[in-house]
Amino acid sequence: MEHQITCGFIGLGLIGGSIARALRQYHPDYRLIGYDVNREATALAVSEGILDLELSSISSEFSSCDYIFLCAPVSFNDENLLALKAYLSKDCLLTDVGSVKSDIHRHIKELSLEDQFIGGHPMAGSERTGFANSKALLLQNAYYILTPTASVRKEWVEKYRELVTSLKAIPLVITCEKHDYITAAISHLPHVIAASLVNLVKEEDGSEGLMKMIAAGGFKDITRIASSSSDMWQQICLTNRNNILTLLDHYMEALSAIRTEISAADGERIYDFFRSAREYRDSFINASSGPIKTSYTLSIDIADRTGSIANVAAILADHNISIKNIGILHNREQQEGALNIEFYAEESIEKAAAILSESGYPIHEK
Repeated sequence: MEHQITCGFIGLGLIGGSIARALRQYHPDYRLIGYDVNREATALAVSEGILDLELSSISSEFSSCDYIFLCAPVSFNDENLLALKAYLSKDCLLTDVGSVKSDIHRHIKELSLEDQFIGGHPMAGSERTGFANSKALLLQNAYYILTPTASVRKEWVEKYRELVTSLKAIPLVITCEKHDYITAAISHLPHVIAASLVNLVKEEDGSEGLMKMIAAGGFKDITRIASSSSDMWQQICLTNRNNILTLLDHYMEALSAIRTEISAADGERIYDFFRSAREYRDSFINASSGPIKTSYTLSIDIADRTGSIANVAAILADHNISIKNIGILHNREQQEGALNIEFYAEESIEKAAAILSESGYPIHEK
């Protein structure tokens, strides 16, 4: 009888849930089991046919696993690993999904589990959290960073790379140290900056709240990530503290430099500041694997009346097109409304544009 692959999940939030959904979609023969302190998440996963078995604790059921994904908040990794070690088969590949890797690698070393651990970090996410918001599409075309220990078997690294590829993500193997410095620069520091910008406007706004009222366009774009989980970002700042502090110091030096140039009214240097940033950003804006992912977005003109958004959503739902995000563009001068729609994949935006155009909606692709 052929061996049935079993995957276990400890934690089933947005990322764990998205991996479980992708496994169910692309490997329907796999057996999936899971535990989460939030029993509603695992119950929902069972009811939707994602999990085969809901567990009430970290127990001997995990001894049958070929893969175990640690997807709980990073602050729980230590105690979860301690509980899991008693049931961990030597033939099981252990991985995680945290956005900081050095900390989990330290826990793994302390427990002498280095020969069966590969750190993992899907470079995907959403401002929405929890299993209810998870989607298999979240992993599509996203970098999935792997940080193997020095002693894990090479064939296991290749096997896990193949599994990640089968989920439509893009595996990239690097060291945990390099991972933490890179993510501090392109993910962790930007979240700190976005949150500080929002807090600055909050403090600077007058009693009429005019800044908040007119905040739109560029400000909302660059501060969108400030809506992410406060608990998660607290943990990231604490576990990747040194890298964030190093880059924060560099950023403050850069701000000080441009402040000096603005103060001196140095037009040439100010121009060079914006030109350099534009040219570098434009060099990866269309690369879905770059630090800024391709955004599959279009906007349409709609009548400014009740039911207009629901109409558009219904048309797309009827054609099985998933919407990643949808919102009204408020900073418009026309009387008609403008609706911004973001999709998960390129084929979705092409299909949606054709369908909405046929339905009489003027399309403005971005």
